[in-house]
Amino acid sequence: MKKSITQDMAYRQFLMKYAEKYGVSRASRKYNKSRSYIYFWKQRWDGSAASLAWQSRRPHSHPNQHTEAERKLIRGMRRRNPTLGMIELCHRLRQRGYTRCPESLFRVMRKQAQAV
Repeated sequence: MKKSITQDMAYRQFLMKYAEKYGVSRASRKYNKSRSYIYFWKQRWDGSAASLAWQSRRPHSHPNQHTEAERKLIRGMRRRNPTLGMIELCHRLRQRGYTRCPESLFRVMRKQAQAV
């Protein structure tokens, strides 16, 4: 994390100190912010300005993503049967152990640039 404090972080720090001293309702009136906004930041605040920085919402893992074996099965089936429609392709894949829904199959094929 950067050591510099942005203007937003400094603003939120002033807001937290004011809310701690005078209460959330009074701080929300003074700073024209909703009480839920103040409670949100108050929950994160540990006394330092660094705790008031925006945090990424990117997921750390994707446990239900297609496995490499599933993607290989899709690529192989599509290569051997290029004229099959999506439903027939999905049906044949299910006969070979593919358990996902057709929407997932289409999404993976679109990512692999194989969609019909």
